Amino acid sequence: MGMGNLQRMAQQMQQEMERIQAELAETEVEGSAGGGVVRAVVTGKQSLVSVTIEPSAVDADDVEMLQDLVTAAVNEALDASRRLAEQKMGAMQSLGGLSGLLGR
Repeated sequence: MGMGNLQRMAQQMQQEMERIQAELAETEVEGSAGGGVVRAVVTGKQSLVSVTIEPSAVDADDVEMLQDLVTAAVNEALDASRRLAEQKMGAMQSLGGLSGLLGR
C-alpha cells in the first residue's frame, strides 16, 4: 500500500471519527429509577441534559431515597451512553482501525 493511500485512508478514518463524535454529542439516552418516577437524560458524550422527578417521588421525610433514585437514574443513563459510544466506536474498529491500515 502506497504512502498516499495510507494518508488518504487515515484522513477518512479521522473524518469518520469526527462524525461519530458529533453524532454522540447530539444523541440523548435516558435512564430511570423507581419505576420511572426519576428519569435522567444524558448525551452520548456523557453530559447530563436533564433530571425529571415525578411529584410522587418527593417525600420530605425520605430525602435519602430520592437522592438514591436520582443517582441510580443518572448512572443508568451514563451506562447507556457508554454502551452507545462503544457500539459506535466498535464500528470504527470493524473497519480495521490504523492497525488494519498498516497490516497488523
